[in-house]
Amino acid sequence: MRAEFSQISALTAAAAHVLCFAGLAAAHALAGRGALVSDPALALRLVVVCEAPIVIAVFSYLRRDTQSCSFFKAVARGLIGLPVGAFLNAFGAIVLGAPVGIKYWIATIYWSLAMSLLTFVPAACVFGTSKIDWQNVLSHSIYFTPIDVENYMISAPCHGAVLGAWLGAWPMPLDWERPWQTP
Repeated sequence: MRAEFSQISALTAAAAHVLCFAGLAAAHALAGRGALVSDPALALRLVVVCEAPIVIAVFSYLRRDTQSCSFFKAVARGLIGLPVGAFLNAFGAIVLGAPVGIKYWIATIYWSLAMSLLTFVPAACVFGTSKIDWQNVLSHSIYFTPIDVENYMISAPCHGAVLGAWLGAWPMPLDWERPWQTP
């Protein structure tokens, strides 16, 4: 039997995502124009540094069970979830063909940390170790059934980040071995 959880409003969820977007905008402004292309490791490092405190604080504040989980416990779950999610993202990226060499290792680590912030950390802060909640977030069926705002708040950006990464990487083979690329 599940305990009673406090519901958040759609406006609160939207405000949480606006705050997280502000962190991304700050990182982009600090990195400078074109940094994602010219120096992706620096840009991703700034994303992680600017976005991590915001995401962990915002989603820890919006934790599911406020009675049995304090704010600091939710922060600890987010801090533990960051490297765990980064490991899973890095493993998936390497299995799917990310370069493993020393030259690309730092960029892969920063990319996996950034993806962990967008996919894994919010769910870790809000849901903790609840197996049912994780299954609801990871399954696609939540879009077709009426469920609470927290599930949409976590799952839509999570699925969007993964889908955006796939769609962004899909046309890359079309640009291989072009004369304008640098070796």
